[in-house]
Amino acid sequence: MSILITGATGRVGRNVVKALIRRGADFRVLTRDPAKAGFAENVQVVKGDMLDIDSLRAASRGIKTLFLLNAVAADEYTQTLITLNIARECGIEHVVYLSVFGADVSVNVPHFAVKYGAERMLKEMDFSATLLRPTYFIDNEVTIKDVVMNHGIYPMPIGGIGLAMVDTRDIAEVAAIELMRRDRASGKLPVETINLVGPDTLTGEAAAAIWSEVSGREIVYGGDDPAAFEASMAEFMPKWMAYEMRLMAERYVSHGMLPQDGDRERLASLLGRPLHTYRDFVMALSAQ
Repeated sequence: MSILITGATGRVGRNVVKALIRRGADFRVLTRDPAKAGFAENVQVVKGDMLDIDSLRAASRGIKTLFLLNAVAADEYTQTLITLNIARECGIEHVVYLSVFGADVSVNVPHFAVKYGAERMLKEMDFSATLLRPTYFIDNEVTIKDVVMNHGIYPMPIGGIGLAMVDTRDIAEVAAIELMRRDRASGKLPVETINLVGPDTLTGEAAAAIWSEVSGREIVYGGDDPAAFEASMAEFMPKWMAYEMRLMAERYVSHGMLPQDGDRERLASLLGRPLHTYRDFVMALSAQ
């Protein structure tokens, strides 16, 4: 067994598993509840989590390459620190880490700061690593479909500068490519950062316009109000997390998430195909 996948049951993780299966990769996954994971029988599943030292050690033994994905959590940094220490202890050489776009500059947002800390730790611990920095997930729009369709409002306060939203299928495909490239390397590879962006840079008004075109009805942008967004999020998530979402939205409004020169071309070349578009995702979501 050569590759270990964490965060395998989430939106990105499940697509990473699928991409590795298509490539015939040798891997195992770490999950809290194997019975609910729902993977194919030929996928080796290890029960445990990043705060269970014994299970983490067991999952890491014999592994050469780690895919590290942490969900936003109050103890996310502790999970990261423990996992990377255990990885080094068990002889893991390579790490593909799911960070976030702008991790080094948006450090007032807690989970951005955590991910930047993890990036620094990977370098200081001398891992051979790929740092994946995705922008806003297109797939987040699943959570707002009912609001858009039932109330005619696009509610995400993403601002007027623009976000180069990225599809999780593209994130996962790049992750799988990097996992296999590093795992098959005969020697140590340098640390590399890849910005994961989408083909379009969308403002709140532009996103609402796409929903209008697809749905055949007028959808209006709810406006740049991170405070109202926090209040809405606090109705169904912990208040600390809702506040963190507000801080993230404030960064969207003030700075956006704009690709650097060559980001899109690099990804298309790496994938060997065009990037998934926001419009196509909305069309598929609206048809469900």
